[in-house]
Amino acid sequence: MHDTVRLSPKEQGEARYREMKKVTLIGSVIDLLLGVFKILVGWIASSQSLIADGVHSLSDLATDFVVLYAAKHGSREADEDHPYGHGRIETLATAGLGVALILVAIGIAWDAVSRLFEPERLFQPGIWALVVALLSVVLKEWIYRYTMRVAKRVRSPMLEANAWHSRSDAISSIVVVIGVGGTMLGLDYLDAIAAVGVALMVAKIGWDLGWESLHELADRALEEERVAKIRTAILAVDGVRHLHLLRSRKVGHEALVDVHVQVDPWLSVSEGHMIAIAVEEAAKASLDEVTDVTVHIDPEDDEESPPCEGLPLRGQVLDMLEHAWKEAGCKGRWERVQLHYIQGRVHVDLYLPLACLDEEGRGAQSVRQELAGPLADRKEIGNLRIFFIA
Repeated sequence: MHDTVRLSPKEQGEARYREMKKVTLIGSVIDLLLGVFKILVGWIASSQSLIADGVHSLSDLATDFVVLYAAKHGSREADEDHPYGHGRIETLATAGLGVALILVAIGIAWDAVSRLFEPERLFQPGIWALVVALLSVVLKEWIYRYTMRVAKRVRSPMLEANAWHSRSDAISSIVVVIGVGGTMLGLDYLDAIAAVGVALMVAKIGWDLGWESLHELADRALEEERVAKIRTAILAVDGVRHLHLLRSRKVGHEALVDVHVQVDPWLSVSEGHMIAIAVEEAAKASLDEVTDVTVHIDPEDDEESPPCEGLPLRGQVLDMLEHAWKEAGCKGRWERVQLHYIQGRVHVDLYLPLACLDEEGRGAQSVRQELAGPLADRKEIGNLRIFFIA
């Protein structure tokens, strides 16, 4: 049995970049060779749809360089200027990929439609166009599957977008096969129509990528089923009574979460802090992409309970107690004062030395009555609990 080695955030970022770089470089080589080859053969074999497909492949090459840049900088760990990391670089790159795909689609469709209205400009593709299109289908489907596998492993929406860019090239090559084959059978216009079909598919993928990225930039929450997993994990933490205001957002391949957790109102600060740490760990364990969790500990449901805004803070409360108890026998002899801000009032736990009970033979009940009386008219003060300690 071997111990699992836990990498630091910096090491994780570097390992992630290496994987993304490797798969993208492999895809770049294939895109370059295919793009040039399809354009040359499309020109020689007179296939407009194959030339359009070649331009699509070269657009993949251009976006590969964008992916490499974004992967390198997006995987960097947080710094002083970017306390939440650099994941937004990947989001922006994904949006850029979407725009690039739409622009490529517009260019392809414009040229193909113009040729449909000028029949003399229609191409008459030959057998080699069909062969190259089939080869493109095989290679682009392979790079799609390889890229998508790595994208899932490193949780990169940007790399997934690039994988779909490759898949769109494979699909467009299938359309080219249909178009070239139909034209060879005598349907002269089918090659141009196939080019328009390629453009529409490319534009649809570009729109989807860009739209998703815009939602991410607008801090859209994680999918409901993922939020439900986080909620379930937090509620399972010992000491958590309820939770509310569970919010999430994506930053590149990571997800950020903040939540209000309700605990027993009489807990100590340190126990509340420990519960917050446990909640953070549980949320991170529930989903791999959750890397940052902000936990707000509530002694009650602050969405429904009376507000505590405006209540006096410790210094003011202690001055108030000093003034109210200026005639009391145990004035100023408390060992500790704990304040609880609950239900819109300040509840006071007072710890007095046992010596207070010995003065003039007073009992605990007598001391409580003496100290509680002067506070009766103070609406901001709630319950007064007195404890005697040695």
